Amino acid sequence: MSGEEAVVFVIFLTGSFVVLRPIAGALARRIGGEVQPRRPAETDEAVQAELQRLREDVDQLEERVDFAERLLARQREAPRIGQGG
Repeated sequence: MSGEEAVVFVIFLTGSFVVLRPIAGALARRIGGEVQPRRPAETDEAVQAELQRLREDVDQLEERVDFAERLLARQREAPRIGQGG
């Protein structure tokens, strides 16, 4: 094995270690029972609650945009003082 090949091999091993170490640690914690898997029902309920909150926010924003559009339209239609012909 030449010097360049040895350097490439060491870099490959180091990179593999850096990438795989966190994954192996997470698996070890999961197997050891430190991390409990999420239950789908709890996750679904949380997602549904967040979705409902976002829908309410969008409805409020829609009302505000409609109000602003009405104000702008009224302002454009109003006669202006000093603009006579």
